[in-house]
Amino acid sequence: MANFDQELDATGLNCPLPILRAKKALADMQSGQVLHIIATDPGSVKDFDAFAKQTGNELLESKEEGGKFYFLLKKA
Repeated sequence: MANFDQELDATGLNCPLPILRAKKALADMQSGQVLHIIATDPGSVKDFDAFAKQTGNELLESKEEGGKFYFLLKKA
């Protein structure tokens, strides 16, 4: 797993909460820092993909493991 600066546990939260929490976390981060997100909502996969495209933040990783979804978002 790559290095990250901050972790967001969004397990048990449904759309749009994981995105909203990520947006809030990113707001407090510096450009170039990486946010690691853990989610359980299957919809979060396409949500984070769309979120990255819309906001210009870079989705470095998106993977599923044992029913959990892991994302690495690099702040623009």
